[in-house]
Amino acid sequence: MPFSAPPPASGERYALSASLDNARHLSSLLRAVHFQDYATCLATASGLRVTVEDAKCIQANAFIQAEIFQEFSVQEESVMFRISLSVLMDCLTIFGTSSLPGTSTALRMCYRGYGYPLMLFLEEGGVVTVCKINTQEPEELLDFDFCSTKVVNKIILQSEGLREAFAELDMTSEVLQITMSPDKPYFRLSTFGNAGSAHLDYPRDSDLMEAFHCNQTQTNRYKISLLKPSTKALALSCKVSIRTDAQGFLSLQYMIRNEDGQICFVEYYCCPDENITEGEL
Repeated sequence: MPFSAPPPASGERYALSASLDNARHLSSLLRAVHFQDYATCLATASGLRVTVEDAKCIQANAFIQAEIFQEFSVQEESVMFRISLSVLMDCLTIFGTSSLPGTSTALRMCYRGYGYPLMLFLEEGGVVTVCKINTQEPEELLDFDFCSTKVVNKIILQSEGLREAFAELDMTSEVLQITMSPDKPYFRLSTFGNAGSAHLDYPRDSDLMEAFHCNQTQTNRYKISLLKPSTKALALSCKVSIRTDAQGFLSLQYMIRNEDGQICFVEYYCCPDENITEGEL
């Protein structure tokens, strides 16, 4: 059962307060973006966004809608802070990563505002643990400016199709080449590893293809080292939306269904590695 955290001292209100019956819903989603130690958290009335970046080339966002929480309250237009994702994950799993059947870890999360720690109240089996995690000034985040009007090509695949692709392609390759086209080969993944080049094609009428909206032929390469962190989200997801804009920036949006059937999203943005010349294709 959810429980109430004690009220803040001197009658102050929390800038952010939220509760979950099962902390694993949050910890499993955060695990999908946990490839750097620090994350920036942004809370608005619509929910919580946790952002992780690396080398100014890749950005991951985990979206937890307000409806997922049993209670979600933000007193300001937005609340933003930077936090150690490693410490947060350790605290959320303080009772272990897997609960006994019929048991779960209840979570209440409170943040009083700028300069204050994030407080976690975790309860399982009548035992309550309180964690205080220091917060930091948020850093400016990359803006990939990836609005829907700038999307050139978009496909939606069942995640099993992409999981099979990553298992079959040669991951000794430094880059993954993605071709999206209104004509054949429609959607092609290519690698160039120690064993030579490998290509995997998906026809637009493939059973794995749920949507296909390609306006022009695009071929771009992305560093596999930057894409590998996204395989954590891929493993949890049921569908993936793959989008590119005119500059070749890539968006991978994973739809993840938790144990209660609720839907959350994890999105990765990645810069293209280099421009491809006609002679290389």
